[in-house]
Amino acid sequence: MIKVLAFFLLWRLLGNPFLAIIVLVVVFYLLDRRFLGITPSIVKPLRRFGLIRRLRQQVYMNPNDIPAKHELARLLIERKRYKEAKEWLMPLQDSLDHSAEYWDDLAACLAPLGETQASEAATHNALSINPRVKYGSPYLRLAALHAKTDPEQAIKHLQSFRTIQSSSCEAYYRLSKLYMQLGRSEDAKQSLVECGNMYRSLPRYKKRQERKWAFLAWSNRIKS
Repeated sequence: MIKVLAFFLLWRLLGNPFLAIIVLVVVFYLLDRRFLGITPSIVKPLRRFGLIRRLRQQVYMNPNDIPAKHELARLLIERKRYKEAKEWLMPLQDSLDHSAEYWDDLAACLAPLGETQASEAATHNALSINPRVKYGSPYLRLAALHAKTDPEQAIKHLQSFRTIQSSSCEAYYRLSKLYMQLGRSEDAKQSLVECGNMYRSLPRYKKRQERKWAFLAWSNRIKS
């Protein structure tokens, strides 16, 4: 109702319905980026593209620059260019064998390529080197890999993530989804309630990071 009223108000002020729609979309995008963060950033991909171009030039000038190659692969993963990222990462294995970040990045590009077992093995390598690498995010990948085939195992991985990220609303939200897959609707609802309680207890600076997951949990509670 609010969106409809805002549209008609803008239409009347601007005298053009198409211009009113554009203004409305821009306003809601800016509000989302400021308070929720559900919609993707427009600026971030442009910055990433510039970094990738600079790193390519850097590696071309110095083929032995391993950190630059690793960073280039990581940015390619963010762009979802997984096959190219893998081509950069695989030759670095001997040099970065003891790097938890390297193994986690390799796992991150293998999973979308359908190399599930290799991705899981690389993730476990990362966790064996540093169980808290990237603040426990590898556990989220393991949970995703097992979500359809072994939800109980996926729940264990999410609980491991929750022990590291004790103030993570994302963990509670993902747990609720897995509980629903298992038909444990009451546990799913309780996870959503705990997500809301967790969010309300967070300090202001942390709420900005977790607001997206708290909002998704709230919207799922409304639906149920």
